[in-house]
Amino acid sequence: MGTGKYRRKKMNKGDHPIKEKYRTKRKTKDLDEIQDDMKPGKVIVQKLMTQEVDEDKPGAAQHYCVHCAKYCVNEKALKDHLRGKPHKKRIKALQTEAFTQKDAEMCAGMGSFTAPKTFNTDLPTMDVEETSSTAETATQD
Repeated sequence: MGTGKYRRKKMNKGDHPIKEKYRTKRKTKDLDEIQDDMKPGKVIVQKLMTQEVDEDKPGAAQHYCVHCAKYCVNEKALKDHLRGKPHKKRIKALQTEAFTQKDAEMCAGMGSFTAPKTFNTDLPTMDVEETSSTAETATQD
């Protein structure tokens, strides 16, 4: 004659989802920061794509996705990432220009609203041989 098992776990979630939302463990760059890096005339994109060997970063900082601000372990992982759904979603999100404070004020009635412009997400092409040769020379030093 047993009473059976009873539920011990609470059913309310409290503020756990809110705390989880604001965690910064896996925080990457925001879209507006990435768009600032990708603006034409800036040298930051070239520097990010051809970084010095850094053993503290994944893949020694040689395989970097500028759109997602993400380091990959090797060339295969980078190619798989570029074909993946999260990367394609990030590119689509980057194609519209980021909102500014001026846009927010216009929407609130402090000016006339203009639709957001498109943003060019194309990067200068880098040859695989060029990136591997810079990695080889850095490891030889």
